[in-house]
Formats: sequence, C-alpha cells, structure tokens
Amino acid sequence: MKFICSIIVVEDIYRSRKLYEDILCQKVISDFGEYNVTYEGGLAFYKKSLYQQLLGDKTIMNRSNNFELYFEVDNLAEIEEVILKQGFEFIHKIKEEPWKQPVFRFYDYDNNNVCIAERMERVSYRLFKENKTISEISQLTGIPEDQILQHLKEFEDIVS
Repeated sequence: MKFICSIIVVEDIYRSRKLYEDILCQKVISDFGEYNVTYEGGLAFYKKSLYQQLLGDKTIMNRSNNFELYFEVDNLAEIEEVILKQGFEFIHKIKEEPWKQPVFRFYDYDNNNVCIAERMERVSYRLFKENKTISEISQLTGIPEDQILQHLKEFEDIVS
C-alpha cells in the first residue's frame, strides 16, 4: 500500500487556489477543473458538493481543529503580512514554539487550520548566529547534531 495524498474539502476550488497557489506557492500536478486539484507534496482539494455526493451526503464538519496544513518558509514575517492584508482570521500571529521555531496559524477560506513556520534549517542557522553550540541547538530543537550540521552547510558563512 502506498499513501498518495491528503484531500481537503473546499467550497470553491478557484477561490482556494488563489490562496494556495498565488500566496503559498503550491505547484499543481493534476487539475480537474472545478472539482479537484492536486499539488506537489501531497495536498489535494475536492469541491464540497462533489465530495458530499461521494460520501452519500454525509455531513462535512468545518473548523474541526484536529489537523493542520503545515508549510515552511524563509520569509515568515512577509507571508504573515500578506495573509493579514487578505483578511484571513488568525489563530495566532508569529510566536515561538517550544523547539524555537517561529510560526503563525490562520484559517483558510474553508476554516482549515494553516500553519506557516520558519524552515528548521533557518532556525538552526539563527540559533548558531546567536552563538549557540551545535549541542545546544540540538537540545533546544530536538534535531540530531548531524542534521544540524547539514542545516548549517546551506548557509555560506558557516565553516565545518
């Protein structure tokens, strides 16, 4: 058995695509018009009216808060500002998680919980620039030391 993707039910595919493609930069791999779209990384949308038919008209709950769509970026504050200007409801603005990763959460058009976080590679780098040792970064983030070293190699001014 192979996991293929997670399907999110949305009221209006085209409206949701504006957020996920134009702002969150998701790349389409399959486009079935107004009924279904699939993105790289394993996210897909079904139109709510179609999905209700597939389920036999079962009730579809919105804003269940029992899952989130998780994205990582380098420009967290910029994305937060774009989301704010678009008028989305925030669950919370940028805050630091216990493992030192800054994140914010908001509800998309269909009340799905969306989390946008700073990439963990950048978190490791930021902590390193704050004069934390590799061991301290590992303790703070829970990331193994060898993986932190890989994170740091991404940034040009780090020496091994």
